[in-house]
Amino acid sequence: MRLRKGVVLKRIKIRTQKRSQWLDITRQVETALAEAGVLSGMCLVHVPHTTAGVTVNENADPDVQKDVLKFLDQMIPRDWGFLHVEGNSDAHIKASLMGCSLTLPVEEGRLMLGRWQGIYFCEFDGPREREVWIQT
Repeated sequence: MRLRKGVVLKRIKIRTQKRSQWLDITRQVETALAEAGVLSGMCLVHVPHTTAGVTVNENADPDVQKDVLKFLDQMIPRDWGFLHVEGNSDAHIKASLMGCSLTLPVEEGRLMLGRWQGIYFCEFDGPREREVWIQT
């Protein structure tokens, strides 16, 4: 979808397989940049859901993702006794901690991520079909 000259909004579909999981979406974001022809500027990555988020973290060792998910589950257990009747208050809290959007610099058509960084979609109430919005 073209919003105005030089600004593009792309929606990517994500299908999660577990209640809690992280999916590396770095390549999908890079593809959206390439399709938009962005050489320099900023890239917004936004998750329009209240029980999912997005973050930048290490993409070299998958144990980091497992460690963060395990820590969040221990820190915010599903059966804590929340009042929210849908039974997913833990997912809302975890999503709030991760955040719903990132703003990343782009230079020479590439995301300016550190050597070990990747962009992760963070599911906390799956499995579900989700969207990620990318605006350049």
